[in-house]
Amino acid sequence: MKLALCVQTPEVEPILPVALLSGTFEDKLAKAVRLGADGVELMAVDPARLEVAEVRAALARHGLQVAAIGSGGVKFATGLTLLHAQPEQAERALQRLQQLIDLAAALGAPLVTVGSLRGWQAPVGPDGRARLVEALRRACGYAASRGVRLVVEPLNRYEADLINNAEQGLAFVDEVNHPALGLLLDTFHVNIEETSWTEPFRCVMAAGRLWHVHLGDNNRLPPGQGLIDFAAIVHTLRQIGYAGWLSAELLARPDPDTAAEQTVRHMRRLLTSLHAASGGK
Repeated sequence: MKLALCVQTPEVEPILPVALLSGTFEDKLAKAVRLGADGVELMAVDPARLEVAEVRAALARHGLQVAAIGSGGVKFATGLTLLHAQPEQAERALQRLQQLIDLAAALGAPLVTVGSLRGWQAPVGPDGRARLVEALRRACGYAASRGVRLVVEPLNRYEADLINNAEQGLAFVDEVNHPALGLLLDTFHVNIEETSWTEPFRCVMAAGRLWHVHLGDNNRLPPGQGLIDFAAIVHTLRQIGYAGWLSAELLARPDPDTAAEQTVRHMRRLLTSLHAASGGK
C-alpha cells in the first residue's frame, strides 16, 4: 500500500478545506517528499487553466506519482454537480468531469474520484438516480477510452442523499454496469454510516471494486487524532490483498503542513509494523 496526500492544483483559487500542505505547488511537492509520501492526489477545479506540462515536470522532478485526480473541489469552487437542478449546469459538470479524466490520462493517474460532484437527488426529484446512472455511464465510456477509471465515493448522510454506504455503492456500480467504475471508501464516512470499520472494505474488495481509499479520523482530523482503529483497517486491507493507495483527504487542522505530517507519521508506523509482523512479505 502507498501513501498519498491530497493537494490542490495551481489553478484552484479558494483554499479547499481538505487539501493539505502549504506554499506554491512546487513547495507542496517538496514537502510531500520530505514527509515520506509516495504520491499526491491532485484536487483540480479547472484543468483548462492548468499548464499540464509544467505539472507533469514538477511531479517528475520530485519523483512523485499521482494517486488520483480528485473532483471534490469542483463543487466547492463552482457549484457544478452532475445532479444540478438546471440541466445545462449538470451538462457542464459532466464536461468538467471529462476534463478531469483528460488530466488523469495526461499525468498517468489511474483514477478520477466522484464524491460531492454528483450532487443531491432531492432537488431534481425521483428521476435523479437514473440521471446519475446515465451521466456516469457516459463518463465511464469516455474514461475507458482514455485508459482511466472512475471511483464513486459513498458519502455520509449529511453530505449526500444518494449512495451513503458500501452496500449502496455496490448496488449503484452494478446499476451503471461498466467495467471502468469502482468504489472509493473513505474511513471518515465509513465511521458514520457503517457498523464496522473493517467489514465494508472486505465486502467491496470481495466484489472486485475497492480501487481507492481515503483517510480521515472520525473527526476528519489526521489518523491517530480520533477514535478510528486504523491498525485494524490496515491489517484488514493487507489480509484482503489491497495494494492500492491510502490517500489523506481530511481537514487541514491545525494547519495543512501539520495535518500532513501527522498523517504520514501515523500511517507509516502502522504500515511498517504490519510489514515487520508479516516477516517482510
